Amino acid sequence: MLLHVIARGKIARSPEAELVARYEKRLTWPVKLTELPETGGKIPDPLSPHKTILLDERGKAMGSEDFAALLGRWRDDGMREARFVLGAADGHSDEDRKNADLLLAFGPATWPHLMARAMVMEQLYRATSILAGHPYHRV
Repeated sequence: MLLHVIARGKIARSPEAELVARYEKRLTWPVKLTELPETGGKIPDPLSPHKTILLDERGKAMGSEDFAALLGRWRDDGMREARFVLGAADGHSDEDRKNADLLLAFGPATWPHLMARAMVMEQLYRATSILAGHPYHRV
């Protein structure tokens, strides 16, 4: 299953960009990173079937093992793509929230965009490690 992270704005050179790159290299599942302009720009046409996950402060907070289990179920059910979308500074529209398969939050705090990208990549790496039985994730 393709893990597709779509974010508004450019990450440029930064410590956060280094973290994103580090986890991108570690992931054994196919991963694609797409940057869109802060405003405008359309999300690329999805593969079918797919799931859309919006990173949203009002979303559901999930433990790493539950998140891994969800990705594993989607993969096993034949999902070809899981699209993780980080919104613009004003977040996501009500319509986007309504159409998403999952609203996901990293707790009640609001995180800076660059940190959120690195956190998404780390959680994807952690989830795929859990599914592979790799010792990266320890309880």
